[in-house]
Amino acid sequence: MIAIGSDHGGYKLKEEIKRYLEEQNIEYKDYGTSNEERTDYPIYASKIAKAIINKECDKGILLCRSGHGMTITANKFKGIRAATISSEEEAKFAKSDDDINVITLGGDYITINQAICIIRTWLGTEFKGGRYQERLDMIEKIEKENMK
Repeated sequence: MIAIGSDHGGYKLKEEIKRYLEEQNIEYKDYGTSNEERTDYPIYASKIAKAIINKECDKGILLCRSGHGMTITANKFKGIRAATISSEEEAKFAKSDDDINVITLGGDYITINQAICIIRTWLGTEFKGGRYQERLDMIEKIEKENMK
């Protein structure tokens, strides 16, 4: 199950991505926003992060104008590994090497076709494990020490 959310800047792209997910029979939950009226991205990044932490969803897709604000907010939650992605290659390595569980996309910088290619690559890439898992274990230790 994929959690998806956006602020007003990512709303149009989110709606297009939802259509793609439906066409591919990929289950998702939409955590808002529901229109292009101005709103604040931390609301939606928090909802998606909590949905993953609470195991309501396995992964998340966040959209705003740049993707950066969503990434910053989502990464404030223990266990969330979010990255702003703008290419298929970035999606591949973010998943295979860092096992990101939240992908953020900038609605002002990518087209729907690019977004679909990025999402398809991210979903289709396996995490390598091994030394990469060791690094994630190190990150988890840092989280425990610094995120009280």
